[in-house]
Amino acid sequence: MTVEGTTPNGATALGAAVPQEAAFAQEVPRGEPILEVRDLVKHFPLTEGVLFRRQVGAVKAVDGVSFQLEKGETLGIVGESGCGKSTLAKVLMNLEQATGGSVRYKGEEISRLSGSALKAVRRNIQMVFQDPYTSLNPRMTVGDIIGEPFEIHPEVAPKGDRRRAVQDLLDVVGLNPEYINRYPHQFSGGQRQRIGIARGLALKPEVIICDEPVSALDVSVQAQVINLLEQLQGEFDLSYMFIAHDLSIVRHISDRVGVMYLGKLVEIGSDLEIYDHATHPYTQALLSAVPVPDPAARESRDRIVLTGDVPSPANPPSGCRFRTRCWKARDRCAEEVPLLASPSWLRGAAFHASACHFAAERETGQGAAEREGTA
Repeated sequence: MTVEGTTPNGATALGAAVPQEAAFAQEVPRGEPILEVRDLVKHFPLTEGVLFRRQVGAVKAVDGVSFQLEKGETLGIVGESGCGKSTLAKVLMNLEQATGGSVRYKGEEISRLSGSALKAVRRNIQMVFQDPYTSLNPRMTVGDIIGEPFEIHPEVAPKGDRRRAVQDLLDVVGLNPEYINRYPHQFSGGQRQRIGIARGLALKPEVIICDEPVSALDVSVQAQVINLLEQLQGEFDLSYMFIAHDLSIVRHISDRVGVMYLGKLVEIGSDLEIYDHATHPYTQALLSAVPVPDPAARESRDRIVLTGDVPSPANPPSGCRFRTRCWKARDRCAEEVPLLASPSWLRGAAFHASACHFAAERETGQGAAEREGTA
């Protein structure tokens, strides 16, 4: 039996073998990679002309991103607006077709799948969207919204068991199962996001990609949703990729953290390595901007104030993309692209992957010199 659009031996028109659902059903030991991303690229073409359109450039939204997501861990992704975080999430879900690179789930290439093969992958990799107000269909009841995945994957819940399955999911995320016939407008923002989480859990996935799931919520509601995600991870052994702007939330929930700038990962490591021993200038600037609740400490802290605007992803700087705003920039930074690797000259917690030619921990009292260097 062959999948539509494939040859008898299981190869697609692109020449890649179609993985079988049995491969996705294999158990991955805790601590082993469940999702592997290598040199992932997503460029959006820029065209001109009316009758005869031609490409004149490209927006390099994601440009050579590599990382691993291990079974049972949470990988946080942070960065400024427009750095490519949400595009990365959509490419991993195959909502956007990758321009290049590789995405492997349990060792199987999934970035170029379609049809039934893609359907099998999506049962195991789900997404919680950013806006709880627009990600739910206002014309559908909560029962229909959460139960819709069962229509696409009827093997998960037979038709006679679906109402009970939906009520169980509502109970799991802390909502009254009797709300099954209500509509989204009858819920608060936090409750709607819980409904989105319940929908993501419906197919019993192994990986959930959370695209800024708490950014549209009040602070008190954010804490409730974060605690719920942590509780569900413990119960169902989930792996999360958690995208957010709030560095304190990311530190609270993440095992490892990756920092993105202009379509590239510039630093990645454990929460301790990133937050207490950051070695990339951009990460150090981000951390120095985190609000401090103590007024006395706020007045005495050394801020790193970056000057200039973020360059356009359609025309990024040569070499290091952060060099136009970096106080450490030298001629080498314009000529050579820094690799995301652990610098050999660093030791201890500072020894982690950082894409900087002059990676080093920030020294106390360095802020004034940095401000002068960026003026």
